[in-house]
Amino acid sequence: MATATLAAAAPFLPTPPPAAARARTRSRRRTTRPFLRAACAYALQEGQSRRFHRLPCGLDLEVIAQPAPAPGERPPLVFVHGSFHAAWCWAEHWLPFFSRAGFPCYALSLRAQGESSVPQEEVAGTLETHTGDIADFIQKEVPSPPVLIGHSFGGLIVQQYISRLQGSELHPKLAGAVLVCSVPPSGNSGLVWRYLLTKPVAAVKVTLSLAAKAYANSLSLCKETFFSPQMDDGLVLRYQALMKESSKLPLFDLRKLNAALPVPSVPDNTTEILVMGASNDFIVDSEGLSETSRFYGVQPVCVEGVAHDMMLDCSWEKGAEIILTWLEKLTP
Repeated sequence: MATATLAAAAPFLPTPPPAAARARTRSRRRTTRPFLRAACAYALQEGQSRRFHRLPCGLDLEVIAQPAPAPGERPPLVFVHGSFHAAWCWAEHWLPFFSRAGFPCYALSLRAQGESSVPQEEVAGTLETHTGDIADFIQKEVPSPPVLIGHSFGGLIVQQYISRLQGSELHPKLAGAVLVCSVPPSGNSGLVWRYLLTKPVAAVKVTLSLAAKAYANSLSLCKETFFSPQMDDGLVLRYQALMKESSKLPLFDLRKLNAALPVPSVPDNTTEILVMGASNDFIVDSEGLSETSRFYGVQPVCVEGVAHDMMLDCSWEKGAEIILTWLEKLTP
C-alpha cells in the first residue's frame, strides 16, 4: 500500500530528465534563448500601465501598475501571483478595486511568467531568487513600505520575504502582508498526502490538472481546479488561455523547494498579517489554511462561496472587501 501511495504521489513532483538531456537543454538555452521575454497577451484596462523592472542580473520583470486617483497616505499594494498566473490575474478586478479605494497598486510577473524575461535555467527560480526580485523592485520603485499580497505559491514567496525582514537591509520593511489561499509554510507535500489519503479521486484530478497541466486543455478540469461551479464558461476559457500563455517555466523545482521548507519562523514578527482561504478551494484545504494561521499566530478568514482563484472568481468582491476592511485598520 505504501509503495502504491508513493507512486500515486509522484505526479505532483516533476521528475528531472537524465543528466545528458539536461545538459543539452541548458546548452540550447544558452545559445538560442538569452533573456527572452515571455508573451502573454493581456489588454490593460483604463488607468493601468505596463512597464518592466530591470533586475541586477539583467532580467526584466513585468509590472502592471494602477495608481490611486488622488495622492494620499495609504500604503502601496504589491501583488504576487502563483503558478500558471501572472500580473494580469490581479489587473482584472483587484487592481481597479483597490485603486479606487485610494491604494497605489503594483502587480508583478515573476521570472518566466507573463511578459517577464525567461532565464536560462530549467525553472524560473527559487524562494530566494523570487524573494530577492520582489525586494529589489520594492527598494527601487515603491516609495513607501507596501502591503505585500501573495496568492497560492505567491503566498509562500511572501512568507519567505517576511522571514528575511529581520536584520536584512536588502529586504525593505512592509506595512503588512496578506496571504490569499496560500501554500502553507511546510509546502505542498502535506496537502498532497492528505488528498491521497482522504480524497483519492481529487488527488488524481489535482495531479492531472497541475502537474500534468491538463487544466490547459480541459474546460471542466480548469473550472474545478480554480473556479466556482457558477463561473461563466466563457470567462473560464478566457482565463484558461491566459494561464496557458503565462508560464514559460515552472516557478520552482518542487523537489528542491520541499527539501528547503518549512520557511523560517519569525519569533519576534512585527508584520501585520492577514491569512485568507476560500471555502471552495480545490487546492489548499482547510488544514493548510489552519497551518498557515497557526504559524503566524493569527485567526484565519475563510471566505465562503469562492474558489482558489479568489481574485478572478465570480464572487471576487468578497475577498477584496475583507482585505479592504483589514487595510482600513492599518492606515489612519
